[in-house]
Amino acid sequence: MEQQIGPEADRMETFGNQLKRVAVRERDAEGQLPPLRRFKFVTPGFFRTLGIPILTGRDLTWADVYKNIPVALVSENLAREYWTAPAAALGKRIRVGTSDDWREIVGVVADVHDDGVNKDAPASVYWPLWMTRFEGQPTNLRREVAFAIRSPRTGSESFLKEVRQAVWAVDPNLPLADVHPLEFLYRRSMARTSFTLVMIGVAGSMALLLGIVGIYGVIACSVSQRTREIGIRMALGAQQQMLTGMFIRHGLFLSGVGVACGLVAAILLMRLMSSLLFEVSPVDPVTYGAVSIGLVATAWLASYLPSRRAAAVDPVEALRAE
Repeated sequence: MEQQIGPEADRMETFGNQLKRVAVRERDAEGQLPPLRRFKFVTPGFFRTLGIPILTGRDLTWADVYKNIPVALVSENLAREYWTAPAAALGKRIRVGTSDDWREIVGVVADVHDDGVNKDAPASVYWPLWMTRFEGQPTNLRREVAFAIRSPRTGSESFLKEVRQAVWAVDPNLPLADVHPLEFLYRRSMARTSFTLVMIGVAGSMALLLGIVGIYGVIACSVSQRTREIGIRMALGAQQQMLTGMFIRHGLFLSGVGVACGLVAAILLMRLMSSLLFEVSPVDPVTYGAVSIGLVATAWLASYLPSRRAAAVDPVEALRAE
């Protein structure tokens, strides 16, 4: 089938997805039910097609499938849960039913966030598509499969037409449903999170703009109300840099109070928004530090512009106006 849809397409892979319990030899306690694990039934090349790295060990081979060799692969988080390190999981044995064959773990793959990036990656076990003595059955074969195809032409109508022709050449009665590029599935899974982050970004930008306008207005008002004081200071020999620095320090003090209050509020509220974060701690010091520095720099600019008016005041005109 690969040759019929063009040489640039990677091998078609099949996979399934279930949630069941798996027993680990010499690890699970007697009389206790093992935790639920995500089951996936795959063929050789599945991980290469989807770009999922195999951290240690090897992939399935067609010899494993056709000869019914009792092997399996597990995700990194499952390997670390039982054996601390992925490499230590190699050679260990797992099974589902008490009458099943123990299956040797031959590889450990990277964690996959099947339920979305806002949730932890499930601990997964990857089984061959065709097995014997599995789940208490003499033969276990997935009858509903999904194909994953890697090609630079993915998503184009001509490529999808070739895929349909290749499938229907084997069985013209097989329907093809939910044919989408992986980007479509990714965007759909991220739609709610992306929309929420965009709205938060817009709200944050408006708050920053209002803060800049507010600081600028406060410093400008202060300069206009202290014109006589500025004139006297300049008449007594005050330098322009000293006057400018006086108003900038006032603006930075106001912004510093705001940043401190904002940090406290952010630390308390971000725990409620942790579901929108991906591999970022709700209290990430680098993020908080960068944002704080950016806010202080913005406040300095908003203070500097009106403070220049103080340095440009003519002391004679200021005293005469009073």
